[in-house]
Amino acid sequence: MNFASIRIITTDVARLAAFYERATGTPAEWATDDFAELKLPAATLAIGSTRTVAMFAAGSAEPEANRSVIIEFLVDDVDGVHRNLSGVEVVQEPTTMPWGNRSLLVRDPDGNLVNFFKRPA
Repeated sequence: MNFASIRIITTDVARLAAFYERATGTPAEWATDDFAELKLPAATLAIGSTRTVAMFAAGSAEPEANRSVIIEFLVDDVDGVHRNLSGVEVVQEPTTMPWGNRSLLVRDPDGNLVNFFKRPA
């Protein structure tokens, strides 16, 4: 088994895709107006509209309601990502954590927590 992707359900696919394109430097690939993917080397970040939920199980996913998952990206330059994402809600400025990782914690436009981190050298 391989971990393939994580999908975020949103009311505004274009807005969320634009945030993640800016954050990762990776262009989204659009299947339809209701579904985009950012294919990164380790996994894919999928973004689907609320209209796609009914195809699985109507009402099973609710946009802008996550308070338990942190989406994490391993990056080369945490402080550079911070500069690139000016204007977004920062939960924690770039900080070196007790275990050595340098970490930036922000919220995406839907309120999901996103951690950009670099492991110690």
